[in-house]
Amino acid sequence: MISLRYHIVSVTAVFLALAVGVVLGSTAISGRLLSGLTDDNSALGEEVAALQAQRSGLDARLADADRFATSVGPLAVKGQLADRTVVVVTTGDTDPNDRDALTGLLRSAGATVTGELQLTDSFTDPDKADQLLNLVARLQPAGTQLPTGADPGTRAGGLLGSLLLISKDDNQPQSTPDELAAGLGGLASAGFVKPGQGLQPAQLAVVLTGGAVRGDSAGDRAAVVARFATQLDRSGAGTVLAGGDGSADGTGAVGVVRADTAATSVLSTVDNLHTAAGRVVTVLALREQLEGKAGRYGVAGNAEAPAPGTAG
Repeated sequence: MISLRYHIVSVTAVFLALAVGVVLGSTAISGRLLSGLTDDNSALGEEVAALQAQRSGLDARLADADRFATSVGPLAVKGQLADRTVVVVTTGDTDPNDRDALTGLLRSAGATVTGELQLTDSFTDPDKADQLLNLVARLQPAGTQLPTGADPGTRAGGLLGSLLLISKDDNQPQSTPDELAAGLGGLASAGFVKPGQGLQPAQLAVVLTGGAVRGDSAGDRAAVVARFATQLDRSGAGTVLAGGDGSADGTGAVGVVRADTAATSVLSTVDNLHTAAGRVVTVLALREQLEGKAGRYGVAGNAEAPAPGTAG
């Protein structure tokens, strides 16, 4: 006769065997799973290392190309702007190194840089648009006419165009020295611009800006700079708008211009000011402006060519 104790011992043995089987089975599965994960992790690590090495190689090649462009830049632009005058306009996010390097190239091209004017953050502030519009109307020199556009960028471009650029028809200033001083002084006192010492009118203008604009009002700020540069171009013999990395996308002034066919028909744009090659192209684009031509240059997807004369 089978006792109760025998039943208990038998059942306990069965459950113990099952437990041992589960443990041994899970250990084997876990071992295979961990082994597979280790292999995958090793493969991914090798892939990351290869990509990092590839990036380092590309960075080195870009650095070499930039050094080469820096060394040959003065030779590439030599004489392109001989006996021409250029005024430099910058925004608050312009890299000072880009500005200084471009100014040096302009001089290598034979141009005389007549000074610099910086547009402050207030200049592009949507909350101060009405204040800028009212001030521009009061400062407009006698005998000149404001453009029909009602936006602050276009109106300010009309005012500063008459102050900073000489007439392309007779190469004469469009304002008197007193009007120039009053106009720049009024805008500076209101915090819209910062003029450099001894700023004088020029034949050509180059407007320099940073990369993509960030923030809630990014699009509005970029549009002010874009329309300002476009109107400045219409006021003299030519203007180029050059921006840094990201300036050609939707949040950059270069990108805003390139989305407007009317603007691109007169204003040249360069989207890689942060490189030595881009600064050379900016000088060559200024030269092209003197011939009545305009183009979209650089490396962004909406550029038509790397440089003037290289389309296709």
